[in-house]
Amino acid sequence: MNQQRPLSPHLQVYKPQVTSVLSIFHRITGVALSFGLVLLVGWIFSLSLGESIFNYYSLFLESWLGLLVMFSFTFALNYHFCNGVRHLFWDAGYGYEISTVYKSGLAVVIISLSLTCTIWFFIVTNNV
Repeated sequence: MNQQRPLSPHLQVYKPQVTSVLSIFHRITGVALSFGLVLLVGWIFSLSLGESIFNYYSLFLESWLGLLVMFSFTFALNYHFCNGVRHLFWDAGYGYEISTVYKSGLAVVIISLSLTCTIWFFIVTNNV
C-alpha cells in the first residue's frame, strides 16, 4: 500500500472555484456573525453595568479596531443575508445553470459590498 497518496481529495488537490470559495465564505461569515452577536450582547450588557463601563465599551467600538470589527460584521451580515436569498432561489429550483451560479455569486459579493458601504456612509455622515 502506498502511504504517499491522500486518503480522500482535499484542498491541495482541487483548484479553488467560485462556487467553493463562496460556499466557504458563507460558512466563515456565519461564524463571524456568532462572534459579532457576542459583541452586541456585550454592548447591551454594558448598559446594565453603568455609565462608566458603557463608556469603556464605547471607547473600544469607536477605536480603529472597533470600527474595523463593526465594518466587517456589517459586511458579514449583508453577505450572509444575500447569499441566503440566493440559496432560497436554489431551494425553489432556480439558478442551477453554471453561468447563472457564477453571475449570482458575483452579484451577491457586489450587492453585499454596496450595502455595507451604503450603511457605513450613512453612519459616518449622520454621525450615528
